[in-house]
Amino acid sequence: MIIFDQTHNTFTLNTKNTSYQMKVTEFGHLLHLYYGEKITDRDVSYLIPNVIRSHESNPSEVGANRVYSLCAYPQEFSSNDAGDYRISSIEVVNTDGSYAFVGKYRSHKIYKGKYRLSTLPTLFAADNEDVETLEIELQDEVTGVSVTLYYGVFAEKDVITRAVKLTNGDKGELRLQKIMSASVDFMTDDFDILHFFGHHYYERRPERQHLNHGVFEIGSTRGSSGHFHNPFAVLCAPEATETNGDAYGFLLMYSGNFELSAEVDGYSQTRVALGINHKQFEFKLAVGESFEAPEAVLTYSKDGFSTLSHNFHNIFRNNACDSKFVNSERPVILNSWEPFRFTFDEEKLLKTAELGKRLGADLFVLDDGWFGQGDFARDHEKAGLGDWTEDPKKLPNGLKGLADKLHAMGLKFGLWFEPEMVNERSNLYKAHPDWCLKVPDRAPSRSRHQLCLDLSRPDVCEYLISAINAVLDQGIIDYVKWDYNRYVCDVYSTYYPQDRQGEIYHRYILGLYRILDGIVKTHPDILFEGCSGGGGRFDGAMLCYHPQIWCSDNTDAQSRLTVQYGTSFAYPVSTMGAHVSACPNKKTKRVFSWETRAAVAMHGTFGYELDPAKMTDEELDACFKQTEIYRKNQRLIFGGDYYRLSAPNDGDIFSAWEFVSKDKSNALVFAVTEDISILDKNYYVHIKGLDPDRNYKVNGDLTLSGKALDKIGLLIPHTVPPFSTFVFELTAE
Repeated sequence: MIIFDQTHNTFTLNTKNTSYQMKVTEFGHLLHLYYGEKITDRDVSYLIPNVIRSHESNPSEVGANRVYSLCAYPQEFSSNDAGDYRISSIEVVNTDGSYAFVGKYRSHKIYKGKYRLSTLPTLFAADNEDVETLEIELQDEVTGVSVTLYYGVFAEKDVITRAVKLTNGDKGELRLQKIMSASVDFMTDDFDILHFFGHHYYERRPERQHLNHGVFEIGSTRGSSGHFHNPFAVLCAPEATETNGDAYGFLLMYSGNFELSAEVDGYSQTRVALGINHKQFEFKLAVGESFEAPEAVLTYSKDGFSTLSHNFHNIFRNNACDSKFVNSERPVILNSWEPFRFTFDEEKLLKTAELGKRLGADLFVLDDGWFGQGDFARDHEKAGLGDWTEDPKKLPNGLKGLADKLHAMGLKFGLWFEPEMVNERSNLYKAHPDWCLKVPDRAPSRSRHQLCLDLSRPDVCEYLISAINAVLDQGIIDYVKWDYNRYVCDVYSTYYPQDRQGEIYHRYILGLYRILDGIVKTHPDILFEGCSGGGGRFDGAMLCYHPQIWCSDNTDAQSRLTVQYGTSFAYPVSTMGAHVSACPNKKTKRVFSWETRAAVAMHGTFGYELDPAKMTDEELDACFKQTEIYRKNQRLIFGGDYYRLSAPNDGDIFSAWEFVSKDKSNALVFAVTEDISILDKNYYVHIKGLDPDRNYKVNGDLTLSGKALDKIGLLIPHTVPPFSTFVFELTAE
């Protein structure tokens, strides 16, 4: 997998279908040579033009060699204040006040297995999986500051991971102001970039644009990865499609502020870099101290977006989360929020749960409103957050009493938490007002009457671990919904001195991971689902703790087609929380059939967000039938290869998607139409990923070859109502 060629001083990282190559020059600089389709060449440095770049700087050690310019050479980890004016990998303030860093090769190590970081979540090697690690140390010869570049090679999955650790030298205190987890240089410029933007209720909408000269940048400065941009993008050839063309995926395993940039320089070369956002970021390091940057996940496909997505899906299904629920069947959920909001008692909950069984639900979730007491009872969103003890007025028999009755019904019991927030009307805030993020002498900003707890403080982390574990350790909870319903601002911690406030954004995220380690990792029998106002923290790092994340608060079927479509480019369907909700939809007022709502919700971890008491017997029976279809196909939906067969809101008259078993023996296809009843054109859905030489039975009737299903497709009838749903089950003969 990893080859060091001493003759050429090159490192080549090989996966099943890709190669990644670097070279150490005679002056010690580490150059990036190639990333793409697999090659056998040991040194492709010939691709670097041997020309003088007028007016560019040349390192002093190269003497009269005017060709050697860091601003024009493709670098693996770019220097700063040393003649490269493009996006930098690092920015530091040295003890003497200078900003220079020039990392030169010092040593390397190659070993079996996957590196881990001590402070941040990373992907891991699965049991019996052949993974290798390369570590390259670069050091600034003047300051002694060093960076260790980590590379993890997952050969069978065509994935390469990268991470960086900076260690201060012996010259005094260092102020780290920027560090990128990965940077990749391309010697050409003809690229599109596909990124995923949005907002609350409409996350991860794909947007594609051509890269022009200058810098393109997305990111978050909200204290979380956020609704507005996802820490993931695809660099691709302009002609790239789902099934053809070069595509490079870049994903950051981080749940806080991030930035992802692409620069096309004046020489028409392209650099892509991603890492922690450097806004309000400054980390002080004493002599010998280290800083770890988050992991980046890279993958390449010569066959377009579908293969790229399969690579990401396979790595996240097998190498991110060690929960036993990742590859097991998940329960069908009924949530209490839609029926009751904050107004409920035990009797109402039990009646609703009983009706939920008629929907086919396996698990009943008690959402917001169950905690707080007296004046601080959680009867509305203005009180109670932080006080994680049940309200005796609503639950006279406690959580255990409710859980015992649900378990006696044959239902599992789930509970909602929002650990990172506090209300000013709470016992916690009354006892510890200094435990919130607040700027001195300024009134704090509020969102939904909430303040952010200061997770950079060890005492806050320990309190949350203790308080929440006190509930979970009773052994009555089967599922937890972990919510996070605002963004971070007023970023100031009274725990740290004034000159360390630039560390708080990152220390907050480190505190979050510490809490998750202390709660999620210590309760292996509980299924944890992440949530952040829906999909506001849907990122790879959170998937290391949560097998599934609530995809969006928007459960409107038409909106969800786009949200789930965009999410699927990087994240597997098994991670997407998706439920059937009531109509008219509370947000959009649109109405869809039960079949359509269920089909869209089967594009994820199926469940219900509605009040079954308001449903007719016929509707309850219809939902039960849809639940049975989901149960029958859950393993295929979660474990099969996923194909986007058409794009919603992109000129296609229908939205279609497909799941194909790994052995290509069966497939499941969903298609949701728009209004095609007045059109004369014939529409066909083309089935991908099948064996072209095998015959498949379609819905137990029509028999067609895999090739015919791909090239000709299946007809979508004309005369159907808008947003009709078609389901095709294909079985190899």
